[in-house]
Amino acid sequence: MTRTYWAAGTAVLLALLFAGAATVTAASDGDGDGSGPSGRAPGLHSPDAGFARDMAVHHQQAVEMSFIVRDRTKDEPVRGLAYDIANTQANQRGMLLGWLDLWGLPKVVADEPPMSWMGSADQHGGHAGHGTSGHDTSGHDAAGHGTSGHDTSSHDTAGHDMGGAAAKPGALMAGMATKEELAQLGAAEGRDAEVLYLQLMTDHHKGGVAMAQGCATQCKTPAERDLARGMVEAQQSELTLMADMLKQRGAAPRG
Repeated sequence: MTRTYWAAGTAVLLALLFAGAATVTAASDGDGDGSGPSGRAPGLHSPDAGFARDMAVHHQQAVEMSFIVRDRTKDEPVRGLAYDIANTQANQRGMLLGWLDLWGLPKVVADEPPMSWMGSADQHGGHAGHGTSGHDTSGHDAAGHGTSGHDTSSHDTAGHDMGGAAAKPGALMAGMATKEELAQLGAAEGRDAEVLYLQLMTDHHKGGVAMAQGCATQCKTPAERDLARGMVEAQQSELTLMADMLKQRGAAPRG
């Protein structure tokens, strides 16, 4: 347990270092606008922009769940993991949104379904096969600030296969929890809260890893690809840790 937790903590630290280095690199790429080798900022519907928008929303829910469990258990290993996840993903979220600002791109695109950039997005920034998304623009983060315009728990395209990663019914993107699951986590206490958090976060990380792998393959901005690879490494390490923590509590990942 101690060795595994140390390894996960190291991976989290590496992800934060990736984030810091990526910010500096993005600022110096191309003409200083965070663009790729061509010196041109990514297009509105490019994988680079789509990943930044979607992963910012995906990360926000992980931060929200981590703050919830912090107040529902006194178990230090779970609280420590929740702190690491909240800290890392809040930092990465800020970086992703900062890139969109550098590129002069909006944080919300009304007619862009979540994860549509995965597999179907035009590599040259085209707009392929996007329909009406109906995003809820009333979302707020754990501190009460507005999110990037998405309801982080539900969406009318949920349950469909989006770019090769499927979201369950009632969830916005692959791996994300539903409103009902968030409410259940907020009502649980002690071991029940720990187990549910670890199960929900395991699902969340699996969806996040799939998205990050998609960016590592499709994104054109070198710094963003590096960040995505760092996310994959860190979250895979945390998946191993969470499986061990669930086992210690007599439980297992769902599905």
